[in-house]
Amino acid sequence: MLPAGGILEQARKARDPRFDGRFFIAVRSTGIYCRPICPVKMPRAENVAFFESAAAASEAGYRPCLRCRPETAPGTPAWRGTSTTVTRALKLIHEGALDESNVTALSDRLGVTSRHLTRLFSQHLGASPNTVAQTRRLQFAKKLIDETRLAMTDVAMISGYGSVRRFNDHFQKTYGRTPGSLRKAQVISVGDVELKIAYRVPFHFDALLDFFRIRGIPGIEKVGDAYERSFFIDGQSGLLTVSDSGEGHLLCRVSGGSPRSLMSIVGRVRAMFDVDAVPEEISNVLSSDKSLRPLLKRAKGLRLPGAFDPFEVSVRAIVGQQVSVKGATTVMGRIADLYGSDTGHGRIFPDPHRLAELDPGALPMPRKRAAAIREMSSRVAEGNLRFDMDDDEFYEILVSVPGIGPWTAQYVAMRALADPDAFLHGDLVIKKVASELLGIDNEKALLARAEHWRPWRGYAGMYLWRYAAELSGTQ
Repeated sequence: MLPAGGILEQARKARDPRFDGRFFIAVRSTGIYCRPICPVKMPRAENVAFFESAAAASEAGYRPCLRCRPETAPGTPAWRGTSTTVTRALKLIHEGALDESNVTALSDRLGVTSRHLTRLFSQHLGASPNTVAQTRRLQFAKKLIDETRLAMTDVAMISGYGSVRRFNDHFQKTYGRTPGSLRKAQVISVGDVELKIAYRVPFHFDALLDFFRIRGIPGIEKVGDAYERSFFIDGQSGLLTVSDSGEGHLLCRVSGGSPRSLMSIVGRVRAMFDVDAVPEEISNVLSSDKSLRPLLKRAKGLRLPGAFDPFEVSVRAIVGQQVSVKGATTVMGRIADLYGSDTGHGRIFPDPHRLAELDPGALPMPRKRAAAIREMSSRVAEGNLRFDMDDDEFYEILVSVPGIGPWTAQYVAMRALADPDAFLHGDLVIKKVASELLGIDNEKALLARAEHWRPWRGYAGMYLWRYAAELSGTQ
């Protein structure tokens, strides 16, 4: 539980949207927890308690408000925690690690005891790993009930409950009502599924589209006023479209695919479009650098472009070494043509097992670089390189691959691992901008200047890249 009063009380009274999702308000007299923007009658201060997460409020015995729907609040980024172990655990939980397993197995993957992991969660989140997982299931299920036409059986399975009985019991215990009673009309699962994904404003959606447009893999990705791509997850292909509603949320439309993959797809979209970022915190730090202030004003709400498929972006990082963005895109299209597969929803990018058999001489790129793709793919296929590893361990293994250097590893960290502090200080474009805009002409001095941008160096890099694009007339 967070301390009462101060800025939290001010934000509550003002119903300040900047704090939506950053904390939750529990009302002792009703046993309900709400978002700061909840439109209900303002409760008295002495009846209010503040929690950093929905899971913490749930752990304390409060149930979610049906009016403001806490499950639709912008997410809380994992990097807000001070524990690397907790951050990794949260990522695994949100990928479903506790849907078919237990805390002991999760702890083993993290290299700690279950008791220590539970203690860390209590310290940093105010809730146990199981409560976090249960809150995740409940929130996603409630979202599906409100926003889709999926049948309740499908909702239960997609949300990770494993059985309809567990699903019904959890809703009855939490809301005192059946899941079906929370929907006005019972309907069956038909057609596409479209979900809303909230973000904090400002959100520079067009800048993300600009970034993805020139890097879109031919035959797999298409970028116009929206982002579109084919995918293959859980044994089924599908088509994803992401657009901006202009009303504080993205619209994520999924055609085809396995119903069980829907939560995973939404998680990937959240990472790819960096919806959990807190632009106010980022701006407060970066604007302390006078040279960056004009860039922040011209492109408010710039986000880090993440990855729908971390492996795909890792291949892209290797391909992009010392070549133009356009040239790298051409090579990625060639890899997709030679090693990808066609489905009813479009071409899909080859998986690590397929590229582990890549012929270095078959691609229009240096053999050493192609061999690096093959070796990296082999390590991923064998499980020796995983995207859920500790960041330092991942970096160490990645740079040990012949042909992969610091620039590539930093690019992968920024996009595939969603590291907000990953900074490509060796990038030629960033070095050129640093010379013109900051008056810095060497990497050592650039790194020293970037210390003032922590922990948002990745965002600073995006602003420098965008500045260069503006000068050249491209994005």
